[in-house]
Amino acid sequence: MFTILDIAQPDKLDEAYKILTKRKNNTILGGCAFLKMGGKRIGTGIDLTKLKLDYLKDNGEFIEIGAMTSLRELETNALLKESFNGILPKAVENIIGVQFRNSVTVGASVYSRYGFSDLITALLALDTEVELYKGGRIPLEAFLQKPCEKDILLRLWLKKNQRLAAFLSLRKSASDFAVLNVAVSKLNDQWRIVAGARPARAAIAADASKALGQGTLSTREIEDAAQRSAEELAFGSNARGSASYRKALCQVLVRRGIMEVRECALN
Repeated sequence: MFTILDIAQPDKLDEAYKILTKRKNNTILGGCAFLKMGGKRIGTGIDLTKLKLDYLKDNGEFIEIGAMTSLRELETNALLKESFNGILPKAVENIIGVQFRNSVTVGASVYSRYGFSDLITALLALDTEVELYKGGRIPLEAFLQKPCEKDILLRLWLKKNQRLAAFLSLRKSASDFAVLNVAVSKLNDQWRIVAGARPARAAIAADASKALGQGTLSTREIEDAAQRSAEELAFGSNARGSASYRKALCQVLVRRGIMEVRECALN
């Protein structure tokens, strides 16, 4: 169980940032769902509720998602169900349970860079940017590769385009964390293959993605791309599965994801 010594509810971003950086153990609070799993001692917990970051809207060129938006809103939002083959609702619909998804926030899930995150895997398959208070607006992939620094994630920007996408995962039970999750997407001839819960955080199989876009999507080429993805990415072992099992599973899920996207493109 975590401990919070004090709570702050700033109504201005600069105030929230000042409190965050005042002491090393001051922390932004999201839904606190994953904090409950550890024993972290927090000096001042910073609640962003008053900053009005709980929203999801279409601004024309992008879908804008505020950091305090819940995973449940991603799951049920009509715009997201119609966008990118509904990859985001599909990615979060099996995370624990409805009560859990009602409390967990998008910002906390992405900012924490959880290796087991289904959401990050799906977002990486799209053209996603994150906007930070100090760090500005950068691609999600670049953010995931940056060293962890104290900042406030304000919102996500999803480029509105014709990208087709699929999300697949394997769980030992319906509400468990994924043994492995995979997202595959296509925009014109550009493919993107992503695997997460490796158990390391999600990553793009860049070489396999590039090779797939240069072919004709024959059965052989799809199998080669799936195999190349499994070879390109690194896998580890934990209580949910071994590295060798995840590697074999990656090849299967990537192949199915490519075929699902290919079928969407033909319809």
